[in-house]
Amino acid sequence: MAERIEDYALLGDGRSAALVSRKGSIDWLCWPRFDAAALFTSLLGTREHGFWEIRPEAEHVETSWAYRQGSLVLETRHKTRQGEVLVTDFMPTGDGPHLVRLVQGVHGRVAMRMEMAVRFDYGSAVPWVSHSELGDLRAVSGPHKVVLRTDVRLHGTEQQTTVGEFTLHAGEHRRFVLSYGPSHEPDPSPMEPRAALEATDQAWRDWSKRCRAEGTPWDPLIQRSLLTLKALIYHPTGGIVAAPTASLPEGLGGERNWDYRFCWLRDSTLTLIALMDGGYIEEARSWLNWLLRAVAGNPEQAHILYGIGGERLLPEIELDWLPGYENSKPVRIGNAAAAQFQLDVYGELFDALYQAHARGLPVSEDGRRVGLAILGHLETAWTRPDEGIWEVRGGPRHFVHSKVMAWVAFDRALRMHELDKSGATHEQAERWRAIRDEIHAEVCEKGFDKSLNSFVQSYGSKALDASLLLMAHTGFLPQHDPRVVGTVEAIGRDLMRNGFILRYETEGQTTDGLSGNEGAFLPCTYWYADNLIGLGRRDEARALIERLIGICNDLGLVSEEYDVQAERLVGNYPQAFTHVALVNTLFSYARDEGPAEKQGGKADGAPPAVHRRNAALRQS
Repeated sequence: MAERIEDYALLGDGRSAALVSRKGSIDWLCWPRFDAAALFTSLLGTREHGFWEIRPEAEHVETSWAYRQGSLVLETRHKTRQGEVLVTDFMPTGDGPHLVRLVQGVHGRVAMRMEMAVRFDYGSAVPWVSHSELGDLRAVSGPHKVVLRTDVRLHGTEQQTTVGEFTLHAGEHRRFVLSYGPSHEPDPSPMEPRAALEATDQAWRDWSKRCRAEGTPWDPLIQRSLLTLKALIYHPTGGIVAAPTASLPEGLGGERNWDYRFCWLRDSTLTLIALMDGGYIEEARSWLNWLLRAVAGNPEQAHILYGIGGERLLPEIELDWLPGYENSKPVRIGNAAAAQFQLDVYGELFDALYQAHARGLPVSEDGRRVGLAILGHLETAWTRPDEGIWEVRGGPRHFVHSKVMAWVAFDRALRMHELDKSGATHEQAERWRAIRDEIHAEVCEKGFDKSLNSFVQSYGSKALDASLLLMAHTGFLPQHDPRVVGTVEAIGRDLMRNGFILRYETEGQTTDGLSGNEGAFLPCTYWYADNLIGLGRRDEARALIERLIGICNDLGLVSEEYDVQAERLVGNYPQAFTHVALVNTLFSYARDEGPAEKQGGKADGAPPAVHRRNAALRQS
């Protein structure tokens, strides 16, 4: 059985990722890309679905772990009654698909056991295992091949696993290097693991040094979140996966299990702001370029999510041979939500373009042309019902957040036009202004419920929705507008559970087409804290922030949601959107910037906070 979600660490190399448990078992690894079929899948099943474990052979083991400072190199210490060992795990950057595990005796003597079961295609394919003339272990199945090189003697078992048993004394070392390659090509070239360790560690440290610290007690957590975000960037394209995992449940034992190894447009603006405010301009530029390539084409065919290379065909299938994490079925691969119609993605795209433009990243001519084509489509499409930001499967509705984001699209197009007077004609700008004003009036009339003193999830509904917390972020209404204040208070009163905010009531008036409940959606709780900051309620915001960072694991990693009853992390892990929200909220608190000041601003120019930082950003 897999460990608790919070008992896993992330390893990554800018192309793929692995999860290794506190006990030393790699239970999830996809090669050669984030979205490739896993060869270790026990995270969603049992040991028979693939794992790679290195652990002491002792009854009483004390384990502690930590990343090297500013790095994604993981060090795990195992203490037994006889001695102590240090296991160093990492994936070398820029050197092909490898995973390196180095074991060092610290003091005394420790008996160790390595056991591996390679199971390609999400645990369904047992490979043919052989040994090369040099003694390397080779596992082949169809197009896949992995090679294990080690100085430990290996043998097979009746359970079709590979085992190595060894004892380490103080100062002794053992190495394990697992490499992937196509089965029709020669074996991946050997590597020198110690040299790769130093090069990889230095590369991460050099990147981390660029982080713009704020001089707060939270700076290490901000840096760790940005490092995690960096690890989720697919280096060849600049696309950022929402998470490196698939089908970790939003509710333990339930059916809300989704594949998150794709790139969501809804994450665009907040991700870009986190990267740029953190000092990572090139990563923001790559993300922006990925966005424009992904949406290029017929505007009517824009998707809400894409593959890491910009792929559009992401068919959703169920893997019936996997029992799921803690029996949470079905296990889904791919994501059918890619075919949904969501109005908010247009606003996300234009807000990202505007925030980049206002922060010194100009939009290319091709980007402007793509934007004009999308706006032409949105001039009529904004009137249609959609599936909303949460991809509910209960049918289209006139979601208020979606309409607000349609307003954002026209508003940001006007702002960019007003900043440099290029890219659109006067007639186009006036048409956008008229549509923007029409959307604003409609949302205020049909999306606000006077009896609740709050905006609601969709026209005619009484349901609340935490996405409405983004109204002040977008500048749709001022932070202190009574309707915004009333909405924040209503959400804090009715959607908060044990100090965390739900997206919406799954058992209330929201029909999302799914059974069961889900955990509290952590980005929403950060958005609530943002509003408290904007309203000047800093003590409340500080208490909420401390509660939020308190559920990160001891490595600084956090998932999509939190089960307030079981007091456990749930959902895919680590979640980029949560780490982005963490960075943005901690920056906002440190700088005493509410969301309206940081992102929304006034319609006649850039957000005020941007003006104060533009010079520094351009110098970098």
